[in-house]
Parts: sequence; structure tokens; C-alpha cells
Amino acid sequence: MIKLHHVPWSRSFRVLWLLEELGLRSTIECYSITDGSLRHPDFLAISPAGRVPALEIDGQVLFESGAIVEYLCETRPEAGLGRAPGHPERPRYLEFLHFAETQAALIANLNLAQVFLRDPAARSPLLIKLDTKRLEKTLAPLERRLGAQDWLLASGFSGADVMLGFNLFAVPFFVHLDDFPNLRAYIDRVKARPGWQAAAQIEGPQNFYAQDFYEVPDG
Repeated sequence: MIKLHHVPWSRSFRVLWLLEELGLRSTIECYSITDGSLRHPDFLAISPAGRVPALEIDGQVLFESGAIVEYLCETRPEAGLGRAPGHPERPRYLEFLHFAETQAALIANLNLAQVFLRDPAARSPLLIKLDTKRLEKTLAPLERRLGAQDWLLASGFSGADVMLGFNLFAVPFFVHLDDFPNLRAYIDRVKARPGWQAAAQIEGPQNFYAQDFYEVPDG
């Protein structure tokens, strides 16, 4: 049995999406970031930091989305979503797997500052400006790379696209993508994948990441 511990439209969506790409059915246990369920002792025994995702699979429990994506790709090599040691694109594959969390940390900071801090007086306009600029800088190398190929690796779609591709559905809330046509086309290719569509269907219509826009909302 495979069981995913999950908050809808959080980073655990990466694992839900990858499970669909791999054709693996799972039981999904959903949590909320506001009701304290992630701090319950039962969940902390699975994920010590009280964060999703956590995945019960192959008789063990894994946490951290990057570790889970890497594990799933390497233990299911027949799907071709990993790049094994010796593959010429293995170094780039690993770089993008981990670069995804560098980018996601900036998105998380901006979410905290602009969404979860209800009192505007608690926000730092300077830090928001700095993190927005840092986020924008992470897009430039991706824009260049995706001008020459459909996916992050020349050899095709991989777990790196799952890790980093998910981020790009949150980026337009903070950075205009008018100057990033290759990223916009990449987002469209991601959304066209049956695995992504199946995972989005599981999440339901409340997904604001699925909206067809590429600009920071007004306000």
C-alpha cells in the first residue's frame, strides 16, 4: 500500500503528480496548515518537522519532496524519469532537483509575507522586494535553457521537471512572466501532461495554480 500525507496544492503536490506519472495508485490523507493537524504527535512521528509531504511506501516512510522524488525515480527506473549514475545528464538532473528547493524557499518567504501575515504592519517591504528580485533571477537561466528544448533536460521529461515545474505555478503571483515566453510555454506543456491533469483532478477545482494567467494579480 502507498499512502501520501498531503496538503492540497502544497509542495506535496509534486509527489501526487509523480505518483500519477508513474501510474502508482495511493491512499491520500489530507491535512490543513491552519487546524494544527500537522503538529499532532501521530503526524510528527512520520514527519518530524511537521511538514508535508510524507510518503509510506515499500515498507518505510519518507519525508522531504526532493528525497521522495529522487527515491521514486530511482526505484522505478522503467518509467525513465530519473537519470542514473553514469548518465551524461545526471549532474544537471541533480542540480535541477535541488535548485527547485532554492526557488521554492523564496516563494515560501513571499507567501508568508504577503498571504499569511494578516497584519500589513508586520511585513517588511524591503525583504519582500529583495525576495521578489531573487525569485526573478532564478527564472533567467530557466528561460534560456527552455528556449532550446521542451524540458529541463535535453533527454526529456524527468523528476526534475516535477520538482521545479510545480514552482512555476506559484511564480506568477509574485513575478510577471511577460518577459519569459519560454517559461510560459513550458507551463503549458506541464499542464498538458496526463499525469499533471490527473493529479489536478484529484485536488479539485479550487486550484488557483491551474488558472490561465501569467501575470501578478492586481493588489
